[in-house]
Amino acid sequence: MKKLLLLFPLLLSIPLFSQIAPTTALKVQQALEQKRQLEANSLVKNIPLKNIGPTVMSGRVVDVDVNPEDPTEFYVGYASGGLWHTNNNGISFTPVLDTSETQNVGDVAVHWPTGTIWVGTGENNASRSSYAGIGILKSNDKGTTWQNMGLTDSHHIGRIIINPNNPDEVVVGAAGHLYSPNEERGVYKTIDGGTTWQKTLFVASDTGIIDVAFSPNNFSVQYAAAWQKDRKAWNFLGNGNASGIYKSTDGGTTWSRVSTPESGFPTGEGVGRIGLAVFDENIVYAVHDNQFRREKSQEAKKKSDVLTKEDFKTMSTDDFLKLDDKELNDFLKTNGFQEKYRAENIKQLVRSGTAKPADISKYLEDANSMLFDTPVIGAEVYRSNDGGKTWDKQNEKYIDDLFYSYGYYFAQIGVDPNDENKIYLSGVPIIKSDDGGKTFTSINGDNVHSDHHALWINPNKPGHLINGNDGGVNITYDDGKNWIKNNSPEVGQFYAINVDNQEPYHVYGGLQDNGVWEGPHNAQKNSRWHQTGQYPWKSIMGGDGMQVQIDSRNHNVVYTGFQFGNYFRLNKESKERKYIQPKHELGETPYRFNWQTPILLSPHNQDILYLGSNKLHRSLNQGDDWETISPDLTQGGKKGNVAYGTLTTVSESPFKFGLIYVGSDDGIVQITQNAGGSWKNISTSFPKDLWVSRVAASQHKKERVYATLNGYRWDDFAPYVYVSEDYGTTWKSIAGTIPASPVNVILEDPENENLLFVGTDNGLYVTFNRGESWEAFQNGLPNVAVHDLVIQPEAKHLLVGTHGRSIYRADISNLQKMTPEIMGQALHAFKLQNIKHSPRWGNPWSSWSKPQTPGLDITFYSSNPSSYTAKIKTVDGIEVSTTEIEADKGLNILSYDLAFSKSGKSAYLKKNKKELKEAKNGKTYLPKGKYLVALNGNGSSQQVEFEIE
Repeated sequence: MKKLLLLFPLLLSIPLFSQIAPTTALKVQQALEQKRQLEANSLVKNIPLKNIGPTVMSGRVVDVDVNPEDPTEFYVGYASGGLWHTNNNGISFTPVLDTSETQNVGDVAVHWPTGTIWVGTGENNASRSSYAGIGILKSNDKGTTWQNMGLTDSHHIGRIIINPNNPDEVVVGAAGHLYSPNEERGVYKTIDGGTTWQKTLFVASDTGIIDVAFSPNNFSVQYAAAWQKDRKAWNFLGNGNASGIYKSTDGGTTWSRVSTPESGFPTGEGVGRIGLAVFDENIVYAVHDNQFRREKSQEAKKKSDVLTKEDFKTMSTDDFLKLDDKELNDFLKTNGFQEKYRAENIKQLVRSGTAKPADISKYLEDANSMLFDTPVIGAEVYRSNDGGKTWDKQNEKYIDDLFYSYGYYFAQIGVDPNDENKIYLSGVPIIKSDDGGKTFTSINGDNVHSDHHALWINPNKPGHLINGNDGGVNITYDDGKNWIKNNSPEVGQFYAINVDNQEPYHVYGGLQDNGVWEGPHNAQKNSRWHQTGQYPWKSIMGGDGMQVQIDSRNHNVVYTGFQFGNYFRLNKESKERKYIQPKHELGETPYRFNWQTPILLSPHNQDILYLGSNKLHRSLNQGDDWETISPDLTQGGKKGNVAYGTLTTVSESPFKFGLIYVGSDDGIVQITQNAGGSWKNISTSFPKDLWVSRVAASQHKKERVYATLNGYRWDDFAPYVYVSEDYGTTWKSIAGTIPASPVNVILEDPENENLLFVGTDNGLYVTFNRGESWEAFQNGLPNVAVHDLVIQPEAKHLLVGTHGRSIYRADISNLQKMTPEIMGQALHAFKLQNIKHSPRWGNPWSSWSKPQTPGLDITFYSSNPSSYTAKIKTVDGIEVSTTEIEADKGLNILSYDLAFSKSGKSAYLKKNKKELKEAKNGKTYLPKGKYLVALNGNGSSQQVEFEIE
């Protein structure tokens, strides 16, 4: 039944799934082959997608590998943005993984004498957007081509090490699946360059290897860090008995556990992620994310007159009523309680039994505070001086404000190759110690982003560091006193994007850990802003940037925010910023807000804003006041440390106010046709418990609605795409020919109801027949996760928000015209836009500048691959230029430079006595006037007109 659902458009009327199974490695490989075939035969393979940035805020770096002979050359691996190379100290970068089948990177290792590159795909962190990989990739030609060397079911690679003296000997630490147990995890070794692999260490199906390190002068001495974890959409357990340190003395062939109860290193359920650094054959450092609880005596609160949230948890009614009103009001105001909750009112609620003192504490416990209040030991440093036999904790005090409660995201340690006591820890800040980890100082500079994941320490130049973090790459030459930023790659990790209607229109987007940015769609990529100080993209919000809504009447009014529903109304003109998150009533269970909380401005009235928690909220006055228009629309949440049982998507039909659809992270889609008066679950026939990534009311038919489900958080990569023609009463699968990859978004074109776009974790697809068949839409777009799509209707542009390669733009004006009638023709040439003449064509400003050159893109559809002749003529029949093109089946673009051919120029001058000036670049361009393009081929001919104005 499951296979049938993926291959055929079935009507769903009964539950089809009882259990979610991870997608097998074989199906993933089959999907990659299917995608290769789709790309080769795509009707839109010639339609380009152009990256429009932004760049300066960058994205999450997972690893750097530096040429030891020339540190100005290095590779940077981005979590979901591919691998980039520089040989000019980071002034510029070139992507080298774009020809591969993924951009998801966990680790990079280079054998510099031979130039061989190894990439472990699948991020080695365990965040909400740590995407799975496809195994181990290898390039022998500096990234021009890549070969998959296996371990395809490992999903996430922790570390790769190469024998400096034998490039064919490689050891890999495989972390394994993120959301499900699997067997292909542990330590793997090859001695034949990846042709064959031997699993040399396997701990358990829920325990992988997150780090591997070797003695700098002896590759035989190696250490591996095992990490037991269990991630679910509602909970993350990043520790366990199986976590620990192993050692090998034969180059990774055999292993023994050295983190034993007798060794001094922590053991038991609280052992979390471990990072390793080896100084020599005796001295080894480990940073440990200790998840054991702190002793209460050490956590005792200092005496203070200031009220805290904790005070109310155990406060009696009598003690609460005795509180000083001013002291209580100070607390209420400081913590953002609604105006109606002031001392006198709350005391009356407590007197009457309507509320309890503990409700004040509960009122403040949202998803973020629950995470950050976790009282665990956290980061600690251990050192062994005897090759791992015994370990001593180095830090004398708690290392606070390094991991917070996100130790699973960090655990990187480095030791200076020339100083056994100088170590560096990567966490939210980056810190260093000169005394072996007893004390630390921060070296996070003013222009250094937080959340650090990679650090290279120059063995030949003390103080020279190359650092990778959530905001890209930084370099220092004075041990962190001063840093330079190296962020030219387009590697932004967008969650959501949107556009406004100003001229030129602007694009907005929320990014992972890099806030919300806005910029003109036509901003040129160059470094001129270094001189002017005006980068065209501007940051308008911090935190993890989320969804954006722009008032269509006034683009200065923007609604956006950061994680867990913390939204604001911004006025860009007046600089006003108002916090607008809906608040529950005192005594009620707090609302549950998704990490990426959905918001929507009503298409019927731009003063009306919707926001989803586990309920749907509506404001009639731009977020100033809220009313809740639904009960809990989810399955009710689950016990865990991640907000769950939340709404993820909201859509209102343009045909009727109050016809609203919502979807949740636990698999529920609901509809109201009376503005929240009543709700109906319309997802009973769907696969159970999958994340509803999008629900979209049709712009063409009132009864039509689309929905996509996403199994990423179950390691289920099947595409789930559905349409209903009856308000969700029945559904039909339209996933059709989309290769296996979780689906994040579906977008219906506003002009052509048959034209749909789908974004997946591994690329973009388009259909011209509402899902009967799909085309890969990848020209210029690498195999990267597409998180969001939006169309700017006046410009007829599709904007593609990727989670790893920033934003792409495509002109879809001709795609919108692809009707069944046109696709039934042998040849169809699309209407051309007129061009304004310029005397600067071909004439540079100076001998040092490049000339401006014009171009006309002639787009045509061919029903079959064929040779075409294109003749450019004046309206009175003079042939000014001619060319030939080998066309593919589908859409083709012939680019014409608006210049005369030699014979065309002679023919024109014979009939016209006008003077034609040759440009400085040697070409003679067409003068003002009307022209024809005559296409001939595939048994047909067509001509279209254009004018040079």
